Amino acid sequence: MNENNQIPHNQKLVKEIKAKMVNYNTITDLSDFFKIVGDSTRLQILIALEYGELCVSDLSYLTNMTISAISHQLKSLRNAKLVKIRKDGKIVYYSLDDDHINKLLTVSLEHITEKK
Repeated sequence: MNENNQIPHNQKLVKEIKAKMVNYNTITDLSDFFKIVGDSTRLQILIALEYGELCVSDLSYLTNMTISAISHQLKSLRNAKLVKIRKDGKIVYYSLDDDHINKLLTVSLEHITEKK
């Protein structure tokens, strides 16, 4: 029984699910991840980076935002390990951190566009 002294209707299934559920700290991390991705500016940057690595000025042009605003958002994306950098002389190029990010964006966009 839980704090509310309630017994689940389907005890077997509830027990199986409980054994598979991730811990609360992981849920919190996932929630934070969705907060970062949920910002429209950051999402726009991530979608642009699906097509290849870009520098801040490229992203500024594509999003019609200032370099300062893009840099600020890229810092958040880097801290969340959603983008990585590559330096070529004085120019810093950004790309998606790994293929998981690309898959997440692709599946999410498919879900949204099929609803229209």
